[in-house]
Amino acid sequence: IYADPAKRLELYFRPKDPYCHPVCANRFPTSTMLLRVRRRTKKQQQLDTGEQIQPEVQFEMEILGIVTTVYKFQGMSDFQYLAMHSGPDGKQTSMYDKVLMLKPEKEEFFNRELPLYIPPPIFSRLDTPVDYFYRPDIQHRSGYNNPQVSGENLIGLSRARRPHNAIFVNFDDEEVPTKPLDAAVQNWKKVCTNPVDKKVEEELRKLFEVRPVWSRNAVKANISVHPDKLKLLLPYLAYYMLTGPWRSLWVRFGYDPRKHPEAKIYQVLDFRIRCGMKYGYAATDMPVKAKRSTYNYSLPITVKKQGSHTVSVHDLKQGLGTAGTSGAKKSPSSSKTHLNPFILSSSHLSIYIFREGALPPYRQMFYQLCDLNVESLQKIIHRNDGTESECTERDGWCLAKTSDDLRDSMSLMIKQIIRSTRPALFSNTTSSEDGKEQLAYESGEEEDDEEEEEEDFKPSDGSENEMETEILDYV
Repeated sequence: IYADPAKRLELYFRPKDPYCHPVCANRFPTSTMLLRVRRRTKKQQQLDTGEQIQPEVQFEMEILGIVTTVYKFQGMSDFQYLAMHSGPDGKQTSMYDKVLMLKPEKEEFFNRELPLYIPPPIFSRLDTPVDYFYRPDIQHRSGYNNPQVSGENLIGLSRARRPHNAIFVNFDDEEVPTKPLDAAVQNWKKVCTNPVDKKVEEELRKLFEVRPVWSRNAVKANISVHPDKLKLLLPYLAYYMLTGPWRSLWVRFGYDPRKHPEAKIYQVLDFRIRCGMKYGYAATDMPVKAKRSTYNYSLPITVKKQGSHTVSVHDLKQGLGTAGTSGAKKSPSSSKTHLNPFILSSSHLSIYIFREGALPPYRQMFYQLCDLNVESLQKIIHRNDGTESECTERDGWCLAKTSDDLRDSMSLMIKQIIRSTRPALFSNTTSSEDGKEQLAYESGEEEDDEEEEEEDFKPSDGSENEMETEILDYV
Protein backbone atom coordinates (compact mmCIF):
# COMPACT_ATOMS: atom_id res chain seq x y z
CA ILE A 1 0.00 0.00 0.00
CA TYR A 2 2.82 2.37 0.83
CA ALA A 3 4.45 1.82 -2.56
CA ASP A 4 1.30 2.96 -4.41
CA PRO A 5 0.21 6.48 -3.45
CA ALA A 6 -3.21 5.90 -5.08
CA LYS A 7 -4.16 3.20 -2.57
CA ARG A 8 -5.78 3.51 0.82
CA LEU A 9 -4.74 1.54 3.85
CA GLU A 10 -7.27 -1.07 4.96
CA LEU A 11 -8.03 -2.15 8.52
CA TYR A 12 -10.08 -5.29 9.11
CA PHE A 13 -11.67 -5.69 12.53
CA ARG A 14 -12.03 -9.44 11.86
CA PRO A 15 -9.26 -10.40 9.42
CA LYS A 16 -10.36 -14.03 9.11
CA ASP A 17 -13.98 -13.10 8.36
CA PRO A 18 -14.59 -12.81 4.59
CA TYR A 19 -17.72 -10.74 5.32
CA CYS A 20 -15.77 -8.11 7.26
CA HIS A 21 -15.84 -4.69 5.64
CA PRO A 22 -12.59 -2.75 6.09
CA VAL A 23 -12.06 0.76 7.34
CA CYS A 24 -9.89 2.81 4.99
CA ALA A 25 -7.22 5.33 5.90
CA ASN A 26 -6.14 8.22 3.72
CA ARG A 27 -2.53 9.01 3.05
CA PHE A 28 -1.15 12.40 4.12
CA PRO A 29 2.32 13.94 3.95
CA THR A 30 3.80 15.01 7.26
CA SER A 31 7.06 16.12 8.82
CA THR A 32 7.20 14.63 12.29
CA MET A 33 9.73 12.71 14.32
CA LEU A 34 9.59 9.18 15.65
CA LEU A 35 10.62 9.11 19.30
CA ARG A 36 11.56 6.23 21.58
CA VAL A 37 10.58 7.06 25.16
CA ARG A 38 11.69 4.95 28.10
CA ARG A 39 10.14 5.36 31.53
CA ARG A 40 12.38 4.16 34.36
CA THR A 41 11.02 3.84 37.89
CA LYS A 42 13.41 3.54 40.80
CA LYS A 43 11.88 2.41 44.07
CA GLN A 44 13.35 3.97 47.16
CA GLN A 45 13.80 2.13 50.46
CA GLN A 46 11.00 2.36 53.03
CA LEU A 47 11.99 4.40 56.07
CA ASP A 48 11.13 3.41 59.65
CA THR A 49 8.91 6.44 60.11
CA GLY A 50 6.26 4.79 57.91
CA GLU A 51 5.95 7.74 55.57
CA GLN A 52 4.89 6.95 51.97
CA ILE A 53 7.75 7.67 49.58
CA GLN A 54 7.01 8.23 45.93
CA PRO A 55 9.17 6.22 43.54
CA GLU A 56 11.63 8.14 41.39
CA VAL A 57 10.60 8.27 37.73
CA GLN A 58 12.95 9.14 34.89
CA PHE A 59 12.19 9.53 31.17
CA GLU A 60 14.72 8.91 28.44
CA MET A 61 13.92 10.09 24.90
CA GLU A 62 15.70 9.24 21.67
CA ILE A 63 14.93 10.44 18.11
CA LEU A 64 14.86 7.44 15.79
CA GLY A 65 13.99 9.15 12.54
CA ILE A 66 11.73 11.43 10.54
CA VAL A 67 8.21 10.39 9.45
CA THR A 68 7.18 11.73 6.03
CA THR A 69 3.90 9.85 5.51
CA VAL A 70 1.02 9.18 7.86
CA TYR A 71 -2.28 7.32 7.40
CA LYS A 72 -5.37 8.68 9.13
CA PHE A 73 -8.63 6.79 9.57
CA GLN A 74 -11.15 9.59 9.08
CA GLY A 75 -14.14 7.66 7.76
CA MET A 76 -16.91 5.72 9.41
CA SER A 77 -16.54 2.00 9.99
CA ASP A 78 -19.49 1.46 7.62
CA PHE A 79 -21.58 -1.69 7.82
CA GLN A 80 -20.36 -4.85 9.48
CA TYR A 81 -22.28 -7.84 8.18
CA LEU A 82 -22.25 -11.09 10.15
CA ALA A 83 -23.29 -14.52 8.90
CA MET A 84 -25.94 -14.96 11.58
CA HIS A 85 -29.48 -16.29 11.70
CA SER A 86 -32.19 -15.16 14.11
CA GLY A 87 -34.24 -18.02 15.50
CA PRO A 88 -37.91 -17.88 16.56
CA ASP A 89 -36.89 -17.12 20.12
CA GLY A 90 -34.63 -14.26 18.98
CA LYS A 91 -31.45 -16.22 19.58
CA GLN A 92 -28.63 -15.54 17.12
CA THR A 93 -26.96 -18.57 15.57
CA SER A 94 -23.67 -18.41 13.68
CA MET A 95 -23.71 -19.77 10.12
CA TYR A 96 -20.03 -19.53 9.28
CA ASP A 97 -19.48 -23.27 9.52
CA LYS A 98 -22.45 -23.81 7.20
CA VAL A 99 -21.77 -21.27 4.44
CA LEU A 100 -17.97 -21.12 4.30
CA MET A 101 -16.32 -23.92 2.36
CA LEU A 102 -12.83 -24.21 3.82
CA LYS A 103 -11.95 -27.53 2.15
CA PRO A 104 -13.27 -29.67 -0.70
CA GLU A 105 -16.69 -30.91 0.34
CA LYS A 106 -18.90 -33.73 -0.85
CA GLU A 107 -22.35 -33.35 -2.38
CA GLU A 108 -24.07 -33.53 0.99
CA PHE A 109 -22.53 -30.21 1.97
CA PHE A 110 -24.38 -28.44 -0.82
CA ASN A 111 -27.72 -30.23 -0.36
CA ARG A 112 -28.21 -29.32 3.30
CA GLU A 113 -31.29 -27.37 4.34
CA LEU A 114 -30.16 -23.98 5.60
CA PRO A 115 -31.85 -20.66 6.40
CA LEU A 116 -31.72 -18.16 3.58
CA TYR A 117 -28.53 -16.13 3.80
CA ILE A 118 -27.73 -13.55 1.10
CA PRO A 119 -24.80 -11.25 1.81
CA PRO A 120 -24.95 -7.71 0.38
CA PRO A 121 -23.41 -7.40 -3.09
CA ILE A 122 -21.68 -4.14 -2.22
CA PHE A 123 -21.26 -1.90 0.79
CA SER A 124 -21.60 1.84 0.88
CA ARG A 125 -19.51 3.68 -1.70
CA LEU A 126 -18.80 6.47 0.78
CA ASP A 127 -17.17 6.31 4.20
CA THR A 128 -17.70 9.93 5.16
CA PRO A 129 -21.04 11.53 6.06
CA VAL A 130 -22.58 13.69 3.35
CA ASP A 131 -25.36 16.25 3.65
CA TYR A 132 -27.93 15.68 0.94
CA PHE A 133 -29.64 19.06 1.24
CA TYR A 134 -33.06 17.88 0.18
CA ARG A 135 -35.08 20.49 -1.62
CA PRO A 136 -38.40 21.44 -0.04
CA ASP A 137 -41.60 20.53 -1.82
CA ILE A 138 -42.75 23.12 -4.32
CA GLN A 139 -45.86 24.96 -3.19
CA HIS A 140 -48.08 25.68 -6.19
CA ARG A 141 -50.96 28.09 -6.28
CA SER A 142 -54.47 26.81 -5.91
CA GLY A 143 -55.88 25.37 -9.13
CA TYR A 144 -52.49 24.29 -10.50
CA ASN A 145 -52.47 21.03 -12.46
CA ASN A 146 -49.39 19.00 -13.34
CA PRO A 147 -48.55 19.05 -17.08
CA GLN A 148 -49.08 16.05 -19.30
CA VAL A 149 -46.19 13.60 -19.20
CA SER A 150 -44.33 13.46 -22.50
CA GLY A 151 -40.88 12.71 -23.79
CA GLU A 152 -39.98 16.39 -23.72
CA ASN A 153 -40.23 16.88 -19.97
CA LEU A 154 -39.01 13.48 -18.78
CA ILE A 155 -35.65 13.25 -17.06
CA GLY A 156 -33.56 11.08 -19.36
CA LEU A 157 -30.39 9.10 -18.86
CA SER A 158 -28.31 11.29 -21.15
CA ARG A 159 -26.58 14.40 -19.94
CA ALA A 160 -27.59 17.91 -20.86
CA ARG A 161 -26.59 19.30 -24.24
CA ARG A 162 -23.23 20.95 -24.43
CA PRO A 163 -23.06 24.29 -26.22
CA HIS A 164 -20.84 23.22 -29.13
CA ASN A 165 -23.68 23.72 -31.63
CA ALA A 166 -22.81 20.87 -33.97
CA ILE A 167 -25.34 19.86 -36.64
CA PHE A 168 -26.27 16.17 -36.57
CA VAL A 169 -27.58 14.41 -39.66
CA ASN A 170 -29.19 10.98 -39.92
CA PHE A 171 -28.93 8.77 -42.97
CA ASP A 172 -32.62 9.12 -43.76
CA ASP A 173 -32.63 12.93 -43.61
CA GLU A 174 -33.50 14.42 -46.97
CA GLU A 175 -31.11 17.37 -47.03
CA VAL A 176 -27.70 18.17 -45.59
CA PRO A 177 -26.74 21.56 -44.10
CA THR A 178 -24.81 24.02 -46.22
CA LYS A 179 -23.59 26.33 -43.48
CA PRO A 180 -22.94 26.18 -39.72
CA LEU A 181 -25.22 27.45 -37.00
CA ASP A 182 -24.78 31.07 -36.00
CA ALA A 183 -23.87 29.99 -32.47
CA ALA A 184 -21.10 27.75 -33.83
CA VAL A 185 -19.68 30.69 -35.77
CA GLN A 186 -19.76 32.91 -32.69
CA ASN A 187 -18.11 30.24 -30.51
CA TRP A 188 -15.21 29.85 -32.90
CA LYS A 189 -14.77 33.59 -33.39
CA LYS A 190 -14.48 34.02 -29.63
CA VAL A 191 -11.45 31.74 -29.37
CA CYS A 192 -9.90 32.42 -32.79
CA THR A 193 -7.95 35.47 -31.66
CA ASN A 194 -4.36 34.75 -32.73
CA PRO A 195 -2.63 33.96 -36.04
CA VAL A 196 -1.97 30.37 -34.99
CA ASP A 197 -5.68 29.63 -34.66
CA LYS A 198 -6.43 31.20 -38.03
CA LYS A 199 -3.69 29.08 -39.58
CA VAL A 200 -5.23 25.94 -38.09
CA GLU A 201 -8.59 26.94 -39.53
CA GLU A 202 -7.07 27.29 -42.99
CA GLU A 203 -5.32 23.93 -42.65
CA LEU A 204 -8.59 22.22 -41.79
CA ARG A 205 -10.33 23.93 -44.71
CA LYS A 206 -7.67 22.54 -47.04
CA LEU A 207 -8.16 19.06 -45.57
CA PHE A 208 -11.88 19.20 -46.33
CA GLU A 209 -11.14 20.44 -49.85
CA VAL A 210 -8.94 17.44 -50.56
CA ARG A 211 -11.19 14.98 -48.73
CA PRO A 212 -14.76 15.96 -47.86
CA VAL A 213 -15.20 13.37 -45.08
CA TRP A 214 -12.88 13.00 -42.09
CA SER A 215 -12.83 11.26 -38.76
CA ARG A 216 -11.81 13.25 -35.73
CA ASN A 217 -8.79 11.01 -35.12
CA ALA A 218 -7.59 11.58 -38.67
CA VAL A 219 -7.96 15.33 -38.22
CA LYS A 220 -6.04 15.23 -34.94
CA ALA A 221 -3.24 13.30 -36.65
CA ASN A 222 -2.95 15.76 -39.53
CA ILE A 223 -3.10 19.15 -37.80
CA SER A 224 -1.83 20.36 -34.44
CA VAL A 225 -4.72 21.81 -32.48
CA HIS A 226 -5.84 21.68 -28.87
CA PRO A 227 -8.71 19.16 -28.41
CA ASP A 228 -10.94 21.80 -26.82
CA LYS A 229 -10.45 24.11 -29.77
CA LEU A 230 -11.09 21.26 -32.20
CA LYS A 231 -14.51 20.77 -30.59
CA LEU A 232 -15.36 24.31 -31.60
CA LEU A 233 -13.67 24.28 -34.99
CA LEU A 234 -15.24 21.13 -36.43
CA PRO A 235 -18.88 22.33 -36.07
CA TYR A 236 -17.76 25.53 -37.80
CA LEU A 237 -16.64 23.71 -40.96
CA ALA A 238 -18.56 20.41 -41.08
CA TYR A 239 -21.61 18.50 -39.90
CA TYR A 240 -21.69 15.18 -38.04
CA MET A 241 -23.26 11.97 -39.41
CA LEU A 242 -25.09 9.95 -36.78
CA THR A 243 -26.17 6.85 -38.72
CA GLY A 244 -25.42 5.05 -41.94
CA PRO A 245 -22.13 4.06 -43.59
CA TRP A 246 -20.57 7.47 -42.72
CA ARG A 247 -21.65 7.44 -39.05
CA SER A 248 -19.34 9.14 -36.55
CA LEU A 249 -17.61 11.09 -39.34
CA TRP A 250 -17.43 14.80 -40.08
CA VAL A 251 -18.64 15.87 -43.54
CA ARG A 252 -17.94 19.17 -45.26
CA PHE A 253 -20.94 21.51 -45.39
CA GLY A 254 -22.91 21.13 -48.61
CA TYR A 255 -21.44 17.71 -49.50
CA ASP A 256 -23.90 14.80 -49.48
CA PRO A 257 -22.05 11.45 -49.70
CA ARG A 258 -25.35 9.66 -50.41
CA LYS A 259 -25.45 11.33 -53.85
CA HIS A 260 -21.84 10.64 -54.85
CA PRO A 261 -20.81 7.00 -55.51
CA GLU A 262 -17.15 7.99 -55.22
CA ALA A 263 -17.83 8.74 -51.51
CA LYS A 264 -17.79 5.01 -50.73
CA ILE A 265 -14.05 5.21 -50.04
CA TYR A 266 -14.86 7.45 -47.05
CA GLN A 267 -17.28 4.98 -45.41
CA VAL A 268 -16.49 3.76 -41.91
CA LEU A 269 -15.56 0.20 -40.94
CA ASP A 270 -16.03 -0.96 -37.36
CA PHE A 271 -13.25 -3.52 -36.89
CA ARG A 272 -12.60 -5.56 -33.76
CA ILE A 273 -9.71 -7.96 -33.29
CA ARG A 274 -11.10 -11.45 -32.85
CA CYS A 275 -9.71 -13.65 -30.14
CA GLY A 276 -10.87 -16.80 -28.41
CA MET A 277 -10.17 -20.50 -28.29
CA LYS A 278 -11.59 -21.07 -31.77
CA TYR A 279 -9.12 -18.57 -33.20
CA GLY A 280 -6.11 -20.22 -31.56
CA TYR A 281 -5.29 -17.55 -29.00
CA ALA A 282 -6.97 -16.07 -25.95
CA ALA A 283 -7.39 -12.45 -24.94
CA THR A 284 -4.38 -12.69 -22.62
CA ASP A 285 -2.17 -13.78 -25.53
CA MET A 286 -3.10 -10.72 -27.55
CA PRO A 287 -0.16 -8.38 -28.23
CA VAL A 288 -2.72 -5.54 -28.34
CA LYS A 289 -3.93 -4.70 -24.86
CA ALA A 290 -7.50 -3.81 -24.05
CA LYS A 291 -8.26 -0.19 -23.18
CA ARG A 292 -9.75 -1.14 -19.86
CA SER A 293 -10.57 -4.16 -17.74
CA THR A 294 -12.95 -4.85 -14.93
CA TYR A 295 -10.10 -6.50 -13.04
CA ASN A 296 -8.57 -3.07 -12.46
CA TYR A 297 -11.72 -1.73 -10.81
CA SER A 298 -11.11 -1.19 -7.10
CA LEU A 299 -13.50 0.64 -4.80
CA PRO A 300 -13.29 2.22 -2.30
CA ILE A 301 -9.62 1.56 -1.54
CA THR A 302 -8.44 3.56 -4.56
CA VAL A 303 -8.14 7.30 -4.25
CA LYS A 304 -10.21 9.02 -6.93
CA LYS A 305 -7.99 10.81 -9.41
CA GLN A 306 -8.51 14.49 -9.91
CA GLY A 307 -10.42 15.36 -13.06
CA SER A 308 -8.89 17.33 -15.86
CA HIS A 309 -8.98 21.07 -15.58
CA THR A 310 -12.04 22.58 -17.22
CA VAL A 311 -10.93 24.80 -20.05
CA SER A 312 -12.65 28.15 -20.35
CA VAL A 313 -12.86 30.47 -23.32
CA HIS A 314 -10.27 32.71 -21.66
CA ASP A 315 -7.86 29.79 -21.39
CA LEU A 316 -8.37 28.95 -25.04
CA LYS A 317 -7.61 32.54 -25.99
CA GLN A 318 -4.55 32.92 -23.81
CA GLY A 319 -2.51 29.92 -22.88
CA LEU A 320 -3.49 26.84 -24.85
CA GLY A 321 -2.96 27.74 -28.46
CA THR A 322 -2.44 24.57 -30.46
CA ALA A 323 -0.77 22.57 -27.72
CA GLY A 324 -2.15 19.09 -27.38
CA THR A 325 -1.27 15.45 -27.51
CA SER A 326 -0.48 15.63 -31.18
CA GLY A 327 2.84 17.41 -30.56
CA ALA A 328 4.46 19.18 -33.44
CA LYS A 329 2.71 20.07 -36.63
CA LYS A 330 1.60 17.13 -38.70
CA SER A 331 0.42 16.92 -42.25
CA PRO A 332 -1.82 14.54 -44.16
CA SER A 333 -0.36 11.17 -44.98
CA SER A 334 0.52 9.90 -48.40
CA SER A 335 -2.25 7.83 -49.92
CA LYS A 336 -4.38 7.72 -53.00
CA THR A 337 -6.90 9.93 -51.27
CA HIS A 338 -4.50 11.90 -49.06
CA LEU A 339 -2.18 14.80 -49.62
CA ASN A 340 1.01 13.33 -51.08
CA PRO A 341 3.87 15.71 -50.18
CA PHE A 342 3.76 15.03 -46.43
CA ILE A 343 4.90 12.16 -44.26
CA LEU A 344 3.67 11.24 -40.80
CA SER A 345 5.27 9.08 -38.15
CA SER A 346 3.95 5.53 -37.91
CA SER A 347 2.63 6.09 -34.39
CA HIS A 348 0.29 8.83 -35.59
CA LEU A 349 -0.64 6.96 -38.77
CA SER A 350 -1.67 3.86 -36.84
CA ILE A 351 -4.38 5.85 -35.08
CA TYR A 352 -6.50 5.86 -38.21
CA ILE A 353 -4.64 3.93 -40.96
CA PHE A 354 -4.48 0.13 -41.28
CA ARG A 355 -1.25 -1.24 -42.75
CA GLU A 356 -0.24 -4.77 -43.62
CA GLY A 357 2.24 -6.22 -41.16
CA ALA A 358 1.32 -3.82 -38.34
CA LEU A 359 -1.06 -4.42 -35.46
CA PRO A 360 -3.78 -1.88 -34.65
CA PRO A 361 -3.15 0.13 -31.48
CA TYR A 362 -6.46 -1.02 -29.93
CA ARG A 363 -8.70 -4.05 -30.16
CA GLN A 364 -11.53 -2.00 -31.59
CA MET A 365 -10.83 0.47 -34.36
CA PHE A 366 -12.92 2.62 -36.68
CA TYR A 367 -11.31 2.91 -40.09
CA GLN A 368 -12.39 4.79 -43.18
CA LEU A 369 -12.16 2.55 -46.23
CA CYS A 370 -9.64 4.83 -47.93
CA ASP A 371 -7.35 4.40 -44.90
CA LEU A 372 -7.04 0.62 -45.39
CA ASN A 373 -3.62 0.74 -47.05
CA VAL A 374 -3.58 -2.86 -48.28
CA GLU A 375 -3.98 -3.67 -51.97
CA SER A 376 -6.12 -6.76 -51.38
CA LEU A 377 -8.52 -4.80 -49.19
CA GLN A 378 -8.82 -2.03 -51.76
CA LYS A 379 -9.73 -4.63 -54.40
CA ILE A 380 -12.64 -5.74 -52.21
CA ILE A 381 -13.80 -2.15 -51.81
CA HIS A 382 -13.63 -1.31 -55.55
CA ARG A 383 -15.27 -4.49 -56.85
CA ASN A 384 -18.29 -2.57 -58.12
CA ASP A 385 -16.64 0.60 -59.39
CA GLY A 386 -18.78 2.19 -62.06
CA THR A 387 -21.80 0.00 -61.33
CA GLU A 388 -23.00 1.53 -58.07
CA SER A 389 -26.78 1.79 -58.25
CA GLU A 390 -28.08 2.39 -54.73
CA CYS A 391 -26.74 3.74 -51.45
CA THR A 392 -28.00 1.64 -48.53
CA GLU A 393 -27.77 2.42 -44.85
CA ARG A 394 -25.86 -0.78 -44.08
CA ASP A 395 -23.39 -1.07 -46.99
CA GLY A 396 -23.48 2.40 -48.53
CA TRP A 397 -22.22 2.34 -52.13
CA CYS A 398 -20.37 -0.96 -51.66
CA LEU A 399 -21.59 -4.43 -52.47
CA ALA A 400 -23.49 -6.31 -49.78
CA LYS A 401 -21.30 -8.03 -47.19
CA THR A 402 -18.28 -5.90 -48.14
CA SER A 403 -17.66 -5.03 -44.48
CA ASP A 404 -17.77 -8.73 -43.57
CA ASP A 405 -15.22 -9.61 -46.26
CA LEU A 406 -12.93 -6.82 -45.09
CA ARG A 407 -13.12 -7.96 -41.47
CA ASP A 408 -12.30 -11.54 -42.44
CA SER A 409 -9.27 -10.51 -44.48
CA MET A 410 -8.01 -8.12 -41.79
CA SER A 411 -8.48 -10.76 -39.09
CA LEU A 412 -6.44 -13.25 -41.09
CA MET A 413 -3.65 -10.69 -41.49
CA ILE A 414 -3.59 -10.03 -37.77
CA LYS A 415 -3.53 -13.74 -36.99
CA GLN A 416 -0.53 -14.17 -39.29
CA ILE A 417 1.26 -11.35 -37.47
CA ILE A 418 0.58 -12.96 -34.10
CA ARG A 419 1.66 -16.33 -35.51
CA SER A 420 5.00 -14.88 -36.60
CA THR A 421 5.66 -13.13 -33.29
CA ARG A 422 4.36 -15.90 -31.02
CA PRO A 423 4.58 -19.22 -32.88
CA ALA A 424 4.10 -21.23 -29.67
CA LEU A 425 0.46 -20.17 -29.55
CA PHE A 426 -0.22 -21.92 -32.85
CA SER A 427 1.86 -25.06 -32.37
CA ASN A 428 -1.27 -27.22 -32.34
CA THR A 429 -2.78 -25.76 -35.49
CA THR A 430 -2.37 -27.64 -38.75
CA SER A 431 -2.00 -25.01 -41.45
CA SER A 432 -2.76 -21.47 -42.33
CA GLU A 433 -5.56 -22.63 -44.57
CA ASP A 434 -7.31 -24.12 -41.53
CA GLY A 435 -6.95 -20.79 -39.82
CA LYS A 436 -8.44 -19.09 -42.81
CA GLU A 437 -11.45 -21.37 -42.78
CA GLN A 438 -11.71 -20.89 -39.05
CA LEU A 439 -11.76 -17.12 -39.38
CA ALA A 440 -14.13 -17.03 -42.34
CA TYR A 441 -17.55 -16.79 -40.79
CA GLU A 442 -20.44 -14.41 -41.03
CA SER A 443 -19.43 -11.22 -39.26
CA GLY A 444 -21.24 -7.93 -39.03
CA GLU A 445 -24.21 -8.06 -36.68
CA GLU A 446 -23.62 -11.73 -35.86
CA GLU A 447 -20.02 -10.93 -34.99
CA ASP A 448 -21.09 -8.84 -32.04
CA ASP A 449 -22.62 -11.88 -30.36
CA GLU A 450 -19.58 -14.06 -30.95
CA GLU A 451 -17.13 -11.55 -29.61
CA GLU A 452 -18.69 -11.48 -26.18
CA GLU A 453 -16.02 -14.04 -25.26
CA GLU A 454 -13.49 -11.27 -24.84
CA GLU A 455 -15.33 -8.44 -23.12
CA ASP A 456 -17.95 -5.90 -23.91
CA PHE A 457 -16.25 -2.83 -25.32
CA LYS A 458 -17.39 0.47 -23.91
CA PRO A 459 -15.41 3.46 -25.11
CA SER A 460 -14.62 6.10 -22.56
CA ASP A 461 -13.36 9.63 -22.52
CA GLY A 462 -9.71 9.95 -23.39
CA SER A 463 -9.22 6.93 -25.62
CA GLU A 464 -7.57 7.51 -28.99
CA ASN A 465 -10.19 5.84 -31.17
CA GLU A 466 -13.75 6.38 -30.03
CA MET A 467 -15.32 7.92 -33.09
CA GLU A 468 -18.63 6.18 -32.56
CA THR A 469 -19.03 7.74 -29.13
CA GLU A 470 -17.52 11.05 -30.16
CA ILE A 471 -21.06 12.45 -30.12
CA LEU A 472 -20.83 12.48 -26.32
CA ASP A 473 -18.62 15.56 -26.64
CA TYR A 474 -21.51 17.42 -28.22
CA VAL A 475 -24.68 15.97 -26.68
